[in-house]
Amino acid sequence: MSTLEITKNLQSIDTSSLVDKVERKLIELLISKDIKVGDSIPKELELADVLGVSRTVVREALTRLKTLGLIETKKKRGAVLTNPDLTGLLEKSLYPEIMDKNTLREIFEMRLALEIGMADFIMERVTPEDVAALKAIVEDEPTVADQHLFQIEQEIRFHGKLYEISGNQVLKRFQQMLLPVFDYVHKSGLLKKMPKTKKFVSHKGLVEIIENGSAEMLRNAMRNHLENHFARIFE
Repeated sequence: MSTLEITKNLQSIDTSSLVDKVERKLIELLISKDIKVGDSIPKELELADVLGVSRTVVREALTRLKTLGLIETKKKRGAVLTNPDLTGLLEKSLYPEIMDKNTLREIFEMRLALEIGMADFIMERVTPEDVAALKAIVEDEPTVADQHLFQIEQEIRFHGKLYEISGNQVLKRFQQMLLPVFDYVHKSGLLKKMPKTKKFVSHKGLVEIIENGSAEMLRNAMRNHLENHFARIFE
C-alpha cells in the first residue's frame, strides 16, 4: 500500500470519528439549550462555529439525526426537533430472512415476555365492547383450541386485539412487527422440535379471565397459554 493510500485511510477514520463526536455533541447541545419538539435548531454555520468543525461534518451529523428521526426539515423553517419514532427504524429493517439465528431466537423470546407482561394494562383498560370483540374473534376457534399450538391468522386477530386493548401504541406496533418474525421462527426449524402438545389455556379461556378475573390470573393464564412455545426454547 502506498503512503497516499495509507493517508487516505487514516483521514477516513478520523473523519468518521469526528462525525460521531459531533453527532453526540449536537444532541447534548439541543438538550442543554432546552430545545423542545417543534422548535427550530441553529443553522449549520452557527453549529459549525460553536463546535469548531466544518459545515461538512455538521451536515453529515445532522443527516444522521434525520435518519434517527430526531430532526426533520420544514419548509421556510429549516431543521426542527421532532419526537423520535421509536419503532419506525425497526419496522424498516425487521426482515427475519436476513437475521442471524441468535437475533431471531431473542425476538421470539421478547414477544412471549411482552404478552405475559401486559396483563395489568389489559385488565385496567378493557371495556365491555372489547370483551364482546374478543368473543367474536374466538367464536370460530377450533373446538380443540386448547391443544392446538399455532394458527397465524387467529394469533394476529386475537393477540392484535389484546395489544389494542392495552392502550399502548408502541406495544401495538411491536406486535405488528413481531408476529411475522414469530411465525417465521416457528416454521424455520430454528427452535427445538415441536414438543408433545400439552393442554393449555385457549383464547376462549383467556377471554373468560379478562371478563371475570384479575391481572394476576391473566398473567398466569397467558404463561400457560404460551407454555408449548416456552418448551421449545428450554426443553
